[in-house]
Amino acid sequence: MREGVNIMTDSPVYTINQARLSIIQGDITRQTTDAIVNAANSGLMGGGGVDGAIHRAGGPAILEECKRIVARQGRLPTGQAVITTAGDMKAGNVIHTVGPIWHGGRQGEPELLASAYRESLKVAAANNLISVSFPSISTGAYGYPVEAAARIALKTVIDFLGRATSVSEVVFVLFDSPTHDVYTAALQEITKGKK
Repeated sequence: MREGVNIMTDSPVYTINQARLSIIQGDITRQTTDAIVNAANSGLMGGGGVDGAIHRAGGPAILEECKRIVARQGRLPTGQAVITTAGDMKAGNVIHTVGPIWHGGRQGEPELLASAYRESLKVAAANNLISVSFPSISTGAYGYPVEAAARIALKTVIDFLGRATSVSEVVFVLFDSPTHDVYTAALQEITKGKK
């Protein structure tokens, strides 16, 4: 089982335990993976940023399932995840997770952010999904610094893929080039010297 970074057209690909982790710049609502992850709010009713884009692209079926989930279990706690249909999108499912709001990093934000990624992957594995696309969780309206968030996201995903799981492909789909560049640099830093 070989680990290493293979830079192809400025998009890093890292292999862990025969699983692939890659970073691209693009629109997460256009991904064809088994699931895309939504950086949701705890009410699961849609909102701005990635959350709003996913609800708009997927149509009303997503909101209807989210309403049923909230009626059954209440608001989704920060760091947890649930799965719904992807509605009109090409992806198979949407995994909704709530990232932390940044308050300076001393209110458990790093642990909650890691939990959002880990719980999303656990939901994917519990549903025997193979491929998952992530946005940069909490770095928009929730104000989490991108550099710190990227390291947590990548380390959490690499750790998860190092274990036996149905998930064999994770794609970070980043909307703008500055965020893409930060994630690319973080992946290179984390994987430096690993073979």
